[in-house]
Amino acid sequence: MTYTQPQIKPQDIKVKILLTGGHQCTVTLKSDTPLLHSLVKTLVDRTQQTPGFSTLFQIPIDGGRSALSFPGENLVGLVTEPPIYLQELQPQQLATPVEIPVTEIPAPAPPVNDDLISRYAQIDNFLTPAEKNKLIKYVLAKESEFVSTSTSTNAEDYRRSMVLHSFPEFSELMVNRIKAILPDVLKSLNIPSFPLGEIEAQLTMHNDNNFYKLHNDSGSPDTASRFFTYVYYFYREPKAFSGGELQIYDSKIENNFYVADKTFRTVEPRNNSIVFFLSRYMHEVLRVSCPSKAFADSRFTINGWVRKAN
Repeated sequence: MTYTQPQIKPQDIKVKILLTGGHQCTVTLKSDTPLLHSLVKTLVDRTQQTPGFSTLFQIPIDGGRSALSFPGENLVGLVTEPPIYLQELQPQQLATPVEIPVTEIPAPAPPVNDDLISRYAQIDNFLTPAEKNKLIKYVLAKESEFVSTSTSTNAEDYRRSMVLHSFPEFSELMVNRIKAILPDVLKSLNIPSFPLGEIEAQLTMHNDNNFYKLHNDSGSPDTASRFFTYVYYFYREPKAFSGGELQIYDSKIENNFYVADKTFRTVEPRNNSIVFFLSRYMHEVLRVSCPSKAFADSRFTINGWVRKAN
């Protein structure tokens, strides 16, 4: 599918952006702006179920004083005035895949240091259904081997979860899959390649009232070589918990250090999806609500870090 516009000359298009959860926002865009094209293209790609990385939109509003930020998968519709029409493409026109950028951020009114904007890639269907179901059965059988998590600073009430450190039956599978896809992820995020070191993996469980407060993954001497963080989400269906979103914060520089800014991206823990982002980003896991408190109903992840080789 593609879209056509009846206008010959660029003109103002009133665009109502419809998002999941019933949220909406109305902006005015020129008919030839790349942002409008990207919004429509995201809808088209979703109807075709095109695989690829998430598109992150940041749209200046209120005269540039605020910004509407949302991942492309949360876009459910557009209402345009005057209308923009979608029309079916012929099958041969769909044969050539179109690369979808991980992030697409229109330049805001004030200049912004691009290196300070957090970017991530979220890939769905990372494991096959059979692999994911086998992993869930494996984890449920290992319940007694999970232990409480801690932090490198031993801070109290900073992190609540359980972890399984050794799971060789699946850690090797994850590491090999990550090695295979990492070059494409780096390219899509416009991050230069780096000498690959150890890839770490742990299996984490978040149940009722569990969380992980604001932190980064490379802030101590023993973690300084961590460059890239990944989080793979899996859980039983139907989903028996809520919350547990990952919030990745933009950065600002204070005293020559990266610290968290006020703006952030929220990543939904979609079943059988994996998220990649820079380990230096400040991030947190929001509190989980699991009414049953049953281990089997938890939010599970295989999470880890890709280190730079010395």
